[in-house]
Amino acid sequence: MKGKSLLTIIIMVAIATVGYRWLPSHYNPFKPLTLDDPPGKITQYKLRHLSPDACENLLLQANQRRLIRTQPVTDAGGDCPLSNVVRVHDFGPVSLNSSFLSSCPLAMSTALFVSQQARPITKAMMGSELIRIEHLGSFACRNIYHRPDARRSEHATAEALDISAFRLANGERVTVLRGWKSTKMLPWLQALQAASCGYYGNTLGPDYNAAHANHFHLGMRGFGLCR
Repeated sequence: MKGKSLLTIIIMVAIATVGYRWLPSHYNPFKPLTLDDPPGKITQYKLRHLSPDACENLLLQANQRRLIRTQPVTDAGGDCPLSNVVRVHDFGPVSLNSSFLSSCPLAMSTALFVSQQARPITKAMMGSELIRIEHLGSFACRNIYHRPDARRSEHATAEALDISAFRLANGERVTVLRGWKSTKMLPWLQALQAASCGYYGNTLGPDYNAAHANHFHLGMRGFGLCR
């Protein structure tokens, strides 16, 4: 009996192993991330664990598809050393109030979030195209909340972006601060924040604490905190 049980287990493991090879990329944690993978826990995990080479190749594809426009940045030392970073100029048809420094995984996560979620959600819920994203910055060599005894912020390694406002093709400009208090804008902003949670390690907004009342903090650290 023991021999038959062992044989059954071996067969089941073999079937499961072979079956994994035929799973779509977004269901298979062992397959490389692609630009067409939808958001979810596996995609989120892959984005947070992209190797420098894999991220560079994926970012090149994203630039070619015009999902994002980036410029290489030389690694830097100092109190907050930077490596594997780029300067983001826009997200295709979605412009920015200014370019920003970004780790490669953050750039990839944001490119997918904007193209796969932010643009279609805005069109569906607001009836107008998303054409511009305004931010408060990404890189800042500082500790969390500027506290001298705290650990380094995600911003110290350009692994977080703070988004403060959105502009639509119909001329509307919606800030997170005012939109969160608007019965018309709140459902849309909440939908954007919820959708971002499938890409980043953490997404923090006005409901998290007073420090985030005026922006969405999109960061690569953590395991899916979304508040």
